[in-house]
Amino acid sequence: MRKYWVFVGGGIGLGLCFIALLVVGTYSAAAGISGAGGAVGLAKGAVPSRYQPLVEKWGGLCPAINPALLAAQLYQESGWNPRAQSPAAAQGIAQFIPGTWATHGIDGDKDGDRDVWDPADAIPSAASYDCELAGYVKKVPGDPTDNMLAAYNAGAYRVIRSGGVPAIAETQNYVKIIRSLEKSFARPVGRVQPSQQAAGAIYFAQKKLGTPYLWGGNGTADQGGRFDCSGLTQAAYRTVDIELPRVANDQYNAGPHPSRDELLPGDLVFFSDDLTNSRAIRHVGLYVGGGYMINAPYTGAVIRFDKIDTPDYFGATRVTKDGAEALPTALPGS
Repeated sequence: MRKYWVFVGGGIGLGLCFIALLVVGTYSAAAGISGAGGAVGLAKGAVPSRYQPLVEKWGGLCPAINPALLAAQLYQESGWNPRAQSPAAAQGIAQFIPGTWATHGIDGDKDGDRDVWDPADAIPSAASYDCELAGYVKKVPGDPTDNMLAAYNAGAYRVIRSGGVPAIAETQNYVKIIRSLEKSFARPVGRVQPSQQAAGAIYFAQKKLGTPYLWGGNGTADQGGRFDCSGLTQAAYRTVDIELPRVANDQYNAGPHPSRDELLPGDLVFFSDDLTNSRAIRHVGLYVGGGYMINAPYTGAVIRFDKIDTPDYFGATRVTKDGAEALPTALPGS
C-alpha cells in the first residue's frame, strides 16, 4: 500500500479556492505554449523494459517508422502479450496470421528459427513487414507513414490505386488510431500542448472531495456515489466527452506525457512499484497544480488532496480525445 501525504489546509471549501487559484495561475503561465512535433525516442516506461531495446533498435529500420510508431502498433495488436491469439488465429505480440508469418517472419535474434511466439523474432518481423510495405508505396503521394499504415490495413495495391490512403472507413480509422497512439508512446520534443478539457474534469473531481473510497467504485447510485482511483478519473473525463479505459495502466496511454516540471492541472499522474513498465501502473490521480492531485487513495480514506512527489511516482499523461479513442478496447486473449 502506498503512503500519502495529506493536504488538510482548511477543509474542502478552502480546497476548492486552492484549486481555482492553481488552475488559473498554471494555465496563465502556460498560455502561448505550443507543442513540438516529432516522435523522437520513447516515453518513460511506455514500452515494457524487456521489449524496449527491441523496439528502439528495430523502430529505426526505415524512414517510414520510428520506435514510438512500432510500439503503438504492437500495443494496439496485443497489449504487449507475447502469447496473444485472436479468434482469427493471429498470433503473438505482433499478431501475425500464419500465412503472413510464413512469408514475412524473420529470424530477428539469429538463433536459427523463426518463432512467431518469440518477441525477439516477432518484433523485428513487424518492423521488417512495415518497411516492406513502405517500399511498395514509396512513390504514392502523401505522407509515407500514413500510406504504409494504410497498406498494412488495406493492402498496398489499394493505396497505389487510390493515390494515397483509400476512402475506406476502416483503413482511415486504423491510420488515425496508430498515429494517435504514436504520440502516447513518444517522448515529447518540447512542451506538450495544454488540454482544452482539463478544467471540466477538475470541476467534476473537486465536487467529490470528502467522498469515501470504494474499491471498484464507479460512482453509481447503488455504490453510494463512491469511486476508486481510476473510476474517479474515468468519470471526471467522461463529463467532458472523453471516454477513458477503466483501469489505470490503460489510462496512461490516453495522450502524450509531459515531464514533471511541465505538469498542468488536469493531467493524470500515475504510480507504480515498477518504474520501467507502464503495464505495472497500479494507481492514478488528477493533478491540480502545486505538486498536488485529487486522489481516491484506498479503503478507509476519502477523496482528498495528496502530494504527487513520492518514490513510486511513475509519470503523467495529458489526456486527449484522439488519444483516448485510439486505445484498444478488446485485446486478444484479454
